[in-house]
Amino acid sequence: MASLFSYVVPVLALTVCLQQTSQALPMEFKKRQAAAVPPFVLTYAPKIWLQSQDPYFPSDIGAQVAHTKPEVNYNVVNGAPNPLTLDNLASLNDLGGSSVYLTSVDDITKNPSWLKGVKPDGNGKTNGATTCAVIVNDHGSGNVDAYYMYFYAYNQGNTVLGQEIGDHVGDWEHNMIRFRDGVPQAIWYSQHNYGEAFTYAAVEKQGQRPVGYSAKGTHATYATTGTHDHTIPGLNLPAGPIQDYCDQGTLWDPIASAYFYSYDAASNTFKAYDGASPTNWLQYLGKWGDQQYPNSDPRQKKIFNISATAKYTGGPTGPQDKSLNRPDVCLPKDNTACFVSPFLRP
Repeated sequence: MASLFSYVVPVLALTVCLQQTSQALPMEFKKRQAAAVPPFVLTYAPKIWLQSQDPYFPSDIGAQVAHTKPEVNYNVVNGAPNPLTLDNLASLNDLGGSSVYLTSVDDITKNPSWLKGVKPDGNGKTNGATTCAVIVNDHGSGNVDAYYMYFYAYNQGNTVLGQEIGDHVGDWEHNMIRFRDGVPQAIWYSQHNYGEAFTYAAVEKQGQRPVGYSAKGTHATYATTGTHDHTIPGLNLPAGPIQDYCDQGTLWDPIASAYFYSYDAASNTFKAYDGASPTNWLQYLGKWGDQQYPNSDPRQKKIFNISATAKYTGGPTGPQDKSLNRPDVCLPKDNTACFVSPFLRP
């Protein structure tokens, strides 16, 4: 007969092992959870209809840097890293800051192929190109904002009196969804200098995912298809002198080719969820395209020499300048209240 000791020792050893395991597993689980993109950020991520006649598709973020050179006042920045990459882009903040323009190394009037971006495949993925950055700001107490940043290498402006106006290299657009306890409450659609906000319940969806419409050339993001006049900033009308055009051309799934980051507003820092994606570029304060060409540049044209009708304007700022810790779902704008529409409208 086996001794009592021979039974007690294995039982005690098993008990200690289970206790250690029960303590270790939750810790590792928590670490994995903290490192993972919140599931609801993916579940409710927008899908975007690209306009059927738009020749400029979403573009690889890093390729933009590779095809440009940093300039201030039309002069190449001395001392800039070479090559310039997403891992060192923010070093330009000390060499000109917000005055730096990532200027095309090619003559854009020749329409180089990299300006055209990558057409999504049948699954909505931009193969070989990372065309979106998802930035998550967790405010605590169940309140989370997710920014879906969309990048295009070129913005083709609207046509007024037979002339394109507002063309520029580089184009950032975005949706922002505000969540409470993992449930989407409202969504922002960026359009030119402002945009529109709707309740999640109001917008068109594919399954649970909100739908957006990218306008031809300008890539302003709307909640509805059709024609949108934006002559008056922040006022979206069904017709007018400066019109955007949307339809169901090619369906793009931005998160299929994206970087994913968490954002800490207190320290203004970003952390890649996968621990490997570049983060330095998110701190870059300059512009993502050429500086507006002067009147002396033969490429520049204006209607009756009116500045607001310039064919070529300056490139845009990046995600850092998109109010990533905004109080409301709307982009903050002086003397403009945030209206979240409970129904769809143009």
